Amino acid sequence: MSGPHSPLTVSCEERHLGAIAQNVDSHQSSCLSDYSEIGMTKQRANWSPYDNNGGTCVAIAGADYCVIAADTRMSTGYNILTRDYSKIIQLADKSLMASSGFQADVRALQKVLEARHLIYQHQHSKQMSCPAMAQLLSNTLYYKRFFPYYAFNVLGGLDHEGKGCVFTYDAVGSYERVGYSSQGSGSTLITPFLDNQLKSPSPLLLPAKDAVTPLSESEAIDLVKTCFASATERDIYTGDKLEIVILNAAGIRREYLELRKD
Repeated sequence: MSGPHSPLTVSCEERHLGAIAQNVDSHQSSCLSDYSEIGMTKQRANWSPYDNNGGTCVAIAGADYCVIAADTRMSTGYNILTRDYSKIIQLADKSLMASSGFQADVRALQKVLEARHLIYQHQHSKQMSCPAMAQLLSNTLYYKRFFPYYAFNVLGGLDHEGKGCVFTYDAVGSYERVGYSSQGSGSTLITPFLDNQLKSPSPLLLPAKDAVTPLSESEAIDLVKTCFASATERDIYTGDKLEIVILNAAGIRREYLELRKD
């Protein structure tokens, strides 16, 4: 039995499609065999829970002041998300924190610290000191060490004696009190410059010396401005505007400096 609608009737177009399908199958199999011969495997894009939004933070401790500064650019890849994002937060009367890294994790960390500080105030009827806040931040980061906050922090403020103090951290809570520190995408450019200008004495020297810089407050502010002006020339993730927060016995004040926009 044959006819125009018979199952035995195969048009030229159908035969042509069948030949194309066979060629595609043979080509795919040959490609896979080529992969296997040279030891290659198919690559797929991997999803990551983290991002790096760039930015740079600097803190300098003086005899009776602390200066913390950060740029306001937030990026992802080669895209600028915003040019006016503050990376500095006041955690207590005498404690400030600047953070770079993944800003979603930074914001989550800030909320946890604010909640813990509120509980502390209800229990003790006073503000947390800067060294106490430094320990709290270390504990909070270490608690999340198996799925860390992708945040690189600098904490600054005044201690019990009114001296400036700066604490620098890694992502899992290891910290140290220093005279100055830099974190973020521009830290590899700024830290060597600060080392050259402000190199602290070795902590192994006896007797121990204070981890404060010999600069006056105005000299420290000028140094920070110089650091960021230089880093902005070489780091595409640092720029737009510089926010400087100065903490001393009189309180807190802010200064701003325009940086490169490109």
